[in-house]
Amino acid sequence: MKALVIYDSVFGNTEKVARAIGSALGADVPVKGVSAVSPADLSGVDTLLVGSPTRSFKPTPAVTDFLAALPAGTLNGVRAAAFDTRIPLDSIKNPIFRMIVKKGGYAAPIIEKALSGKGAAIAIPGDGFIVLESEGPLKEGELERAAEWARSML
Repeated sequence: MKALVIYDSVFGNTEKVARAIGSALGADVPVKGVSAVSPADLSGVDTLLVGSPTRSFKPTPAVTDFLAALPAGTLNGVRAAAFDTRIPLDSIKNPIFRMIVKKGGYAAPIIEKALSGKGAAIAIPGDGFIVLESEGPLKEGELERAAEWARSML
């Protein structure tokens, strides 16, 4: 298996999740910020995980632009999964804002759709890892949960 984990992070939480995922997949799995990834990095990759913090109900522009720039079919034959970091609905006190977030959604499903659109086969459903405030920290146990989620791809 040749795997690659790509992420973007604003406050460092998504990077922590990405590194936990990479470690769970194996010591030799590269974990790269999206701005450091080139098309050559995808050569020979058969397992790809892409993550982003949820910002305005979607992935960061860097992740969105990276995936949009991939030529059609680039990910044919690649097993993929998407992840995000997010604030849980039950922690949002304002009912109107909670309803807006519930309707607006999170980054992982958008990433998953983009991966599929470039030819990837979604290996496991996307998942979201909880941050307690907009800048973090991650909820206790989330790094372990992320590692377990990643291992389910193996």
